[in-house]
Amino acid sequence: MQEDGRTLERLQNQLDEQDGTSYILDTNVVGNFKTGSIAHKLLFGVDLYRDTYNSSGVDLEITPIDIFNPVYGRDQVGARIPDTASSFEETNQALGIYIQDQITLLENLKILLGGRFDLINQRSEFVDSFGDAFPSFQQDEAFSPRFGIVYQPIPEVSLYASYARSFQQVVGTTFDRRLFKPERGTQWEVGVKTDLTDRLSATLAYYNITRSNVLADDPENAGFSVQTGEQNSQGVELDIAGEILPGWKIIASAAYTDAKVTEDADFSGNKLNNVPEFGASLWTTYEIQRGDLQGLGFGFGLFYVGEREGDIANTFTLPSYVRTDAAIFYQEDNFRASINIKNLFNIEYFESARNDREVFPGDPLTVVGSVSWKF
Repeated sequence: MQEDGRTLERLQNQLDEQDGTSYILDTNVVGNFKTGSIAHKLLFGVDLYRDTYNSSGVDLEITPIDIFNPVYGRDQVGARIPDTASSFEETNQALGIYIQDQITLLENLKILLGGRFDLINQRSEFVDSFGDAFPSFQQDEAFSPRFGIVYQPIPEVSLYASYARSFQQVVGTTFDRRLFKPERGTQWEVGVKTDLTDRLSATLAYYNITRSNVLADDPENAGFSVQTGEQNSQGVELDIAGEILPGWKIIASAAYTDAKVTEDADFSGNKLNNVPEFGASLWTTYEIQRGDLQGLGFGFGLFYVGEREGDIANTFTLPSYVRTDAAIFYQEDNFRASINIKNLFNIEYFESARNDREVFPGDPLTVVGSVSWKF
């Protein structure tokens, strides 16, 4: 951005060649058996993953743009910028071995024990316009345990708790072509689910998620990412779903979330971008149960999203909004026809943002019709 606060410098990256191939294999076996009075459901599996990607290209000149009075057009793209031709090759491979046992100790008490071992490696090579190559390679491995328990003091109430670790390969490189470290995470959750009626249930849960090496937009180099040291999200969520009366169904939720960067040299203490502190939604439908109009139904929904930060540096905030959706449908036997309306009142709102130059508006009034037949 130039000093006038409205003129944005631009360039265009032209890919002369781009190619990628992915291979994925996931196979598992499930067995049921007993040890005395204790029932087991054992799962064992292996997955393999290999991804290759290569590209070559060059940067092109393109005229700056006034962000408050933009003028677009292909004629603004100019000549190739000297000494910007480059090529990039990357290969990512992963092996995962996992095992899980769901154990029924009593009719009202079940536990889950599991674990996963991952071995991953990444290899990349960047070649600049002078023919100099910059290769990189790294290999990592980790064991990730899982644990869960469900207890029903009475048939209508289930108390549960879970704990899990995660390990995930992060594809790509930083601005200076360093490979990213794998992302690691820890999650635990406790909650209660209760059947309010035989057709309506409610769930109240508290969760805590800690993640490290999470990608965020590089504030100094547009189009690239950096890894934050550690992020934590914790909150409470209430969900109600089911049928209130014959033909009248509801899905409602409300959530409070405290999400922030907990350890990092640059962003420690900042809130996570695109995560509202408060959010709620309500979607309800009613279908006529008898008479000449049996099968005709109507839907109505409200979706509230609170204020949230627009970038990891917390330099600007996206405002809250309430969106209204609606629907009308008709179904008989295997036939169903529907009209879904998103953003009924055509409000203007922002869905999300990556940085102050990439803010994504929500869809305007949108009407989608569909017809289906089940066989």
